[in-house]
Amino acid sequence: MANEKPLKIAIVAGEESGDLLGADIVEALKRATGREIRLVGIGGRHLQALGLTPLFDGGEIALMGLSAILRDLPRLMRRISQTASAVAGERPDCLITIDSPDFSLRVAKKVRAADPAIPIVHYVCPSVWAWRPGRAVAMKPYVDHILCILPFEVKELARLDGPPGTYVGHRLTHDPGVLGAAKAQSSPRDLSDDRVKTLLVLPGSRRGEVRRLVGPFGKTISILRARGHRLRLLLPTVPHVADLVRASVASWDEKPEIILDPERKWQAFGKADAALIASGTVSLELALSGVPMVSCYRFDPVMRMAQSLITVWSAALPNLIADRPVVPESYNEYVRPHYLARQLEALFSDTPYRAWQKDGFAEVARRMATDKPSGDIAAGVVMECIKGSKANSQR
Repeated sequence: MANEKPLKIAIVAGEESGDLLGADIVEALKRATGREIRLVGIGGRHLQALGLTPLFDGGEIALMGLSAILRDLPRLMRRISQTASAVAGERPDCLITIDSPDFSLRVAKKVRAADPAIPIVHYVCPSVWAWRPGRAVAMKPYVDHILCILPFEVKELARLDGPPGTYVGHRLTHDPGVLGAAKAQSSPRDLSDDRVKTLLVLPGSRRGEVRRLVGPFGKTISILRARGHRLRLLLPTVPHVADLVRASVASWDEKPEIILDPERKWQAFGKADAALIASGTVSLELALSGVPMVSCYRFDPVMRMAQSLITVWSAALPNLIADRPVVPESYNEYVRPHYLARQLEALFSDTPYRAWQKDGFAEVARRMATDKPSGDIAAGVVMECIKGSKANSQR
């Protein structure tokens, strides 16, 4: 295999999480094939370390929410055309689009039209099970396979007549930080009422989320203090919102310890008695770490208008994976500090409420388990698509 020509892989990854997934699959392809991997497309620092020279900064497509997409639509459309043209011109062995579906799937559609011989794999199933289910069947003409990171998505794609999917697992199930936090959470801890409670506060990784939730979160903490709780507040965040977070919590009665270092973040997860969070992937991080939580979200104005399009019964990933309510959720006008404070109180002590969540987290971990690392499974699917495409072209 060492004498074979390099494998040319086109990748489109905007978000940091997508960049990590892309690097993981590239490393797995190297191990599986023994071949040099040449990369083209878009990616961040992890893919660039593996040899990718990006067409442009992937942060340009790392947008969240309808408002952000509509605001930047003209520029995004130019970047979609530029990316598709460059990928088709390179004639890669496979195109792997990763997450950011409003951008990457439009690129996939244009690449398929330009060169139908290029196999296309999409990594991270779009949330067709939550809203706009018609996207599933719409992807079939230009996506050959979907790599799913949530175990229920393969059946949902089949139910909605979408492209075939394979559950490859989630990188969090093998993440050393998660495993370390879970080990710390499994150790015996003092849950007596008079102790200092360690509360994780996670108001989101995007500026809009932080602005909408930091006020109610601060009031919740004030209420907990007024009800006699002594608190240690830990607030892990990311660099691009750190200044906003610092300014927003400056007026809180109790000042949180702001954490930017990833290793210290996982240490905080291991120490926490409970967490107050913005709904998102962090709920899965906490569930796999074993941290009881209360989840909140406030829609931006455009998403409020599209709220009727949401079909899923819960937005909390642990709930969807366990297929039962595990994590309590509050949305929009129901993000009420007095209610949130009482929910957290019930998680601070050794209550049936806390035990219910812990039991649900164990079910989440069981359902997400895979025999092999996700990158290895994903690389196997990519190679099958490449082989299938070559076999079809030789007929």
